[in-house]
Amino acid sequence: MKFAKLLEDIFSLEQLKLDPPVLIDIGASGIIHKLWKEIAKYSICIAFDADKREMQIIENANSKFKKLFVYNCIVSDQDVNEVDFYLTKSPYCSSVLKPDTDKLKIWSYAEKFEVIGKTKIKVKQLNLIINELKIKKIDWYKSDSQGLDLRLFKNLPDEIKNNIITTEFEPGFIDSYLGEDKLSEIISYMETQNFWLSDIVVKGSQRLSQQQLGMMFSSSIFKKLAHFSHKTSAGWAELAYINNFEKISNLREYLLGWVFSTILEQHGFALSLIDKALSNQEGSITKLLDSLQNYSKWQIKKNMLKLKFMPYAVEKISKVLKLN
Repeated sequence: MKFAKLLEDIFSLEQLKLDPPVLIDIGASGIIHKLWKEIAKYSICIAFDADKREMQIIENANSKFKKLFVYNCIVSDQDVNEVDFYLTKSPYCSSVLKPDTDKLKIWSYAEKFEVIGKTKIKVKQLNLIINELKIKKIDWYKSDSQGLDLRLFKNLPDEIKNNIITTEFEPGFIDSYLGEDKLSEIISYMETQNFWLSDIVVKGSQRLSQQQLGMMFSSSIFKKLAHFSHKTSAGWAELAYINNFEKISNLREYLLGWVFSTILEQHGFALSLIDKALSNQEGSITKLLDSLQNYSKWQIKKNMLKLKFMPYAVEKISKVLKLN
């Protein structure tokens, strides 16, 4: 059975009709999260972005969701009405935190953080917005807040935070903003919570300054070619966490956990959630659960057919050859 048909069957259940998934996107510059494409029409999405240069695309995307609420404001952990907001050359780098220009100057992407303006911008606490919308839970929380990811997550009420199924952050390794939340701090904190790290995708820039490039090349084309030819160093990472479900045991969350885990290609964990759900359910729902279980098993087998084990096999063979 296809994933889209399984989604249709899941979200036709009364539990999901009355209580659809709630998706939070903090720092939604330009687009709503691509991983939500298949579940958008069943979901309530709340998106935030303070840099209005990139909000038009989001406003035009509202038909994709069951409901979409777009806020042109800063999400804060502080009880204030407005803050200074630094507009950078790239709207994706704008932040309430001032870019650390002294530390950034050794990196080739430093010009993206060049401050071209400063403005006052409205601030709202996420807790207040959730109350305004009468939302009792968050199911998938995504934050790319340019340095504020950890403090915003920690500011959520425990009863909401502990029941989030999937959460994503995009913290930095290097010093991009003054006083930012770093990757190491987020990982240390999440180790104390009821989540496990599903994925980490390291991204970065080149440790090759524009000054160095300018001394070597006069042509902007050659500068770009040198930039993209140079080794990329770790600068930031995309982290994805999934709730371990040690404190969650109801059908709605099991089903959403299966959907989100499947989207993240964590088919083994998705399978374990259906096993738990089957042990607590009977009647007509078991047929659907059996279908979900079979789908997860097939995805695991399909990955074998795609020879995804080959890098591991090559590594093992290489080690054996070196020993001999």
